[in-house]
Amino acid sequence: MPQQTGRAVDRRHFLRTGLLSTGALGLGALPAVATSNHRVNNCIILFLTGGPSQIDTWDPKPDAPDTIRGPFRPIVTRTPGIHVAETFPLLAERMNRVAILRTVHHDAAPVHETGQQLLQTGRLSTATVEQPNIGSVVHHLAGAGHLLLPGPIVNTGISVGHGQSAGYLGSRHEPRNTSSDLARESSKLRERYGHHDVGRHCLQARRCIEAGNRVVTVNMFDTVFGNTTWDCHADGGSLNASLHDYRDTLCPQLDQAYTALIDDLADRDLLDSTLVVAMGEFGRTPTLNPRGGRDHWTGAWSILMAGGGIRGGQAIGTTDKHGAHPADRPITCAEVAASIYHGMGIDPATAMPTPEGGGRPLVEALPVRELFA
Repeated sequence: MPQQTGRAVDRRHFLRTGLLSTGALGLGALPAVATSNHRVNNCIILFLTGGPSQIDTWDPKPDAPDTIRGPFRPIVTRTPGIHVAETFPLLAERMNRVAILRTVHHDAAPVHETGQQLLQTGRLSTATVEQPNIGSVVHHLAGAGHLLLPGPIVNTGISVGHGQSAGYLGSRHEPRNTSSDLARESSKLRERYGHHDVGRHCLQARRCIEAGNRVVTVNMFDTVFGNTTWDCHADGGSLNASLHDYRDTLCPQLDQAYTALIDDLADRDLLDSTLVVAMGEFGRTPTLNPRGGRDHWTGAWSILMAGGGIRGGQAIGTTDKHGAHPADRPITCAEVAASIYHGMGIDPATAMPTPEGGGRPLVEALPVRELFA
């Protein structure tokens, strides 16, 4: 697969090679996945809008040339043999509770919206049918609460859905926005999460789960433009984020908030019943661009999962020596979505009505079984 910048892909190309490619998917049901009828779990998704670099976070490549390996050294974790970038020291201490999926990939158009849709719905939308978000599906199946904090993604370049709406399920299954009085939490706990937006929103997500909502999505950013996000093109303009921002802001804030959320849920005996996912819509080019940034890359990237029956202390799949493609155990976005359903105690082969009539599985893929072994 050639390097992908994703910045010259226009809407027509996206609709032709991305959205409309969903027509090639078959609608036949897959064999049912064994799912406990007694496990009804919740899910918090921390969506890392912009797409973090796999090499500069959870799949470091210290032996690669300096044009690839980037500025961060790897550090050991609590699990022997698993290393992460030095930008995640708190995660390293809690690796026994976390699983890394290192070979997530897709071959649709290399733009933000394809990955956002695939990961959060299990499918690409079409020009006429928008697929429903996982939380909206759970609301449809069980009437359980589905929240977006602090609100939906609004602009990542192309005027199509971001995979966060109810889609064809209709307005009554749309996610809600909410606010919560964090002053009721101790100053020590608020300090642990961090005095920044992602920390406050992760703490709010925990409160929402305690209040009975089953799916809460925290968007780290609502756009990639004019802000410091994971979209590290380093272009000096509206996409000026760089790896310096990874070091100084993005990674420290995520490291603090994600691990505080895991610890807090565990302290309240909620971690086993709450799947906690941190994922972005794609990775970044293995080779640094001329400005020292990285562009869009769908060949391979990493996702974190903890809680909800996940077996921590493992990295599933390995990428090649440059972090560009899976070397073994490739994982599709649909498998990620199926794993989220499975981690919530929902069989991803459950029949789902379609706008055309009839039904099909929630996701046409099986969960990543190693996560739950």
